[in-house]
Amino acid sequence: MKITFYGHASLAIEVGGKTILVDPFISANPKASHIDINSLAADYILLTLAHQDHILDVEVIANRTNAIIVSSYEVATHFGNKGLQYHPMNHGGSWKFDFGKVKLVNAIHSSSFPDGSYGGNPCGFVIESENKNIYIAGDTALTMDMKLIPMRTKLDLAILPIGDNFTMDIDDAILASDFVECDKILGVHFDTFGFIEINHDMAIKKFFDAGKDLMLLKIGESIYL
Repeated sequence: MKITFYGHASLAIEVGGKTILVDPFISANPKASHIDINSLAADYILLTLAHQDHILDVEVIANRTNAIIVSSYEVATHFGNKGLQYHPMNHGGSWKFDFGKVKLVNAIHSSSFPDGSYGGNPCGFVIESENKNIYIAGDTALTMDMKLIPMRTKLDLAILPIGDNFTMDIDDAILASDFVECDKILGVHFDTFGFIEINHDMAIKKFFDAGKDLMLLKIGESIYL
């Protein structure tokens, strides 16, 4: 499994011969100006909520790639009504795709489309692939529901927001990694704008002191699981 960071909460996951984009907010992020969204592959697009900083580039990418949009019922059908391919889900449900199994799990946040219309409930995803299992927390506060995840799935990586203000901060993310019983963490949702800027060295040290490995990738950088 290859995971590439495209800034903010945007990721590409390559697994099982498929490419999954997560929360594509790239074209309006000045820190990701070197990423050309017209060159990105996508078989699926996973969306954790309806906020602009998670869905901005969905239509452009999905129209070009014919990717299947996977999200909560409200978000998925919103794009389905625009003529895009979609697969709606809801909390606690799972589905076996050709790259692996996806379960939609709880997140505590808000969710509305850029025009203010209802965006359903925010969510996270647990992906169980042939060799590796990952948790994409989405934008969320720390929640006890995270403790349910390791009851069903042994994780190899937890992708957690760490920027504070709108989501968990670093200390809550450490607790979240305890809750999901995963010591390998990829940090997201940080540094995009002033409200969520972090001290990288401090964040990495705090996780290290807790016996955990926090990865903060540069935009366009990849890791392999």
